[in-house]
Amino acid sequence: MGELFETVAAQPPQDKRRVRVIGIGTGDPGQLSGEAIAALTSVAYVIAADKGGGDPLLDVRRRLCERYGVDLVAVRDPERDRDDPADYPGVVRDWHAARVDAYADVLAECPGDAAFLVWGDPAFYDSTLRVVEDLAARLRLACDVIPGISAPQLLAARHRIVLHGIGQPILVTTGRRLADAVIAGHDNIVVMLDGTLACLELDPDGWQIWWGANLGSDDEVLVAGRLADVADDLLRAREAVKARAGWVMDTYLLRRVEARQVPSGA
Repeated sequence: MGELFETVAAQPPQDKRRVRVIGIGTGDPGQLSGEAIAALTSVAYVIAADKGGGDPLLDVRRRLCERYGVDLVAVRDPERDRDDPADYPGVVRDWHAARVDAYADVLAECPGDAAFLVWGDPAFYDSTLRVVEDLAARLRLACDVIPGISAPQLLAARHRIVLHGIGQPILVTTGRRLADAVIAGHDNIVVMLDGTLACLELDPDGWQIWWGANLGSDDEVLVAGRLADVADDLLRAREAVKARAGWVMDTYLLRRVEARQVPSGA
């Protein structure tokens, strides 16, 4: 991302405002690092997308801001086509551009340094850094990133496993791309952003699964076992979490059963 993302942890250049991208894990205050807390309390306000309908993830961000005495500016999130459009990358680019426009308006109206609070870690399947890069180019902002606890980290910790065998690679992908990963021969696959449990389309006898929903929250649920044995448990658990919490964010590890790997974890 070139020179836009220079080191600004201490003080940004005097001719630039600072925007801080802060990973917050699952939003539990106990998962914020000392660096993340210091970054959050250093800004004048937080910009957060409001997806409407009593957005529970907006509520988490609002509670964190209240806890640390920081103002929150909620911005109605632009609509995008979520029905598997033919030009998915193009739809996402248009959505990001609309977000840039909306956030630029806030930054133009509200003085002072700002932050975005990113669920999990900004490095994993999150659009914030791409949006902030465009904002920085338009508004001459100095930006920095504070890492957070990611869903794959929490998944491994909760199941007490290593995500791969000794010397083995691991692929992190989305539910949309899971079938491609299997065809390509990957044996250890971490799946994020799977709204339909695409794993249930695989050979149920060929895979072991370690699954977690709403990891790190009060509604966390875990399921593990051979896919053939736990498929029904997965469906029931997912529906129960959604009914109880009003939202589901699940992550899972798939390991090919026939892969010759040294077992890991407890």
